[in-house]
Amino acid sequence: MFGLSVAQVRAWVRSGLLEPERGPRGEMRFSPNDLTLLRAARGLAGARIGPRRIERALSLLREQVPERSAFADLEISAEGTRIVVTDGSARWQPESGQILMDFDGRNGGELRTLPAAGEVVSTAEVDTFYERGCELEATDPGAAETAYRKALSLDPNRADAHVNLGRLLHERGEAAAAAEEYRLALRSRPEDATAAFNLGVALEDLGRDLDAIDAYEKATALDPDHADAYFNLAGVCERVGRPAAAIRHLKAYRALLRSRFE
Repeated sequence: MFGLSVAQVRAWVRSGLLEPERGPRGEMRFSPNDLTLLRAARGLAGARIGPRRIERALSLLREQVPERSAFADLEISAEGTRIVVTDGSARWQPESGQILMDFDGRNGGELRTLPAAGEVVSTAEVDTFYERGCELEATDPGAAETAYRKALSLDPNRADAHVNLGRLLHERGEAAAAAEEYRLALRSRPEDATAAFNLGVALEDLGRDLDAIDAYEKATALDPDHADAYFNLAGVCERVGRPAAAIRHLKAYRALLRSRFE
């Protein structure tokens, strides 16, 4: 009905983005809120927004709009490379949580405010460099790094750019520099479980096991379904002589795996 694959819909159910009820035969029964998210996902995919970015943006939107009945009134669309949500009285980007303000009455002239600093900056160029980095990662990591750094020079609080830049540095063997990028991402977006998990991996690579445990525990606190964080926690705890904790985390990891295949 929405032009999305069954595998993609099931993946979003496993991630918690969609919360269907189960019918008497185990079939999934989607609520109007789930259908709103699916409809939005179809539109964003049609605008060439990547599936990982769609899932992240819609997951953040669910946190920003806790009243589920309000979902039916939301308009979720892509404006160039930006994902924008409108509720009739305000427009914002769910990925950053920042409000969009139209100072000259044209969409092309929109600016966003940065609530933390009260600063007003243009988003178009930041988004352009960030999206360019995403597109170049697989084919030209060096150019992708340059694009992310340019985006961050314009908006140092762009958490996604910090995470992606950190991953590139990490893959290049620069674990310390990667860890700093993950910390900056968490400073801008403290609820980012991916940044916390990646920080744990970088700290492990640096031989800082106790700090890695703290990072992994933060990741699991932010995302209790983060199976990889539990698995890594089990390994680090065993290495530092905490067998009881290692067993507990390994059990949590196995329970999550079982639930995904039920």
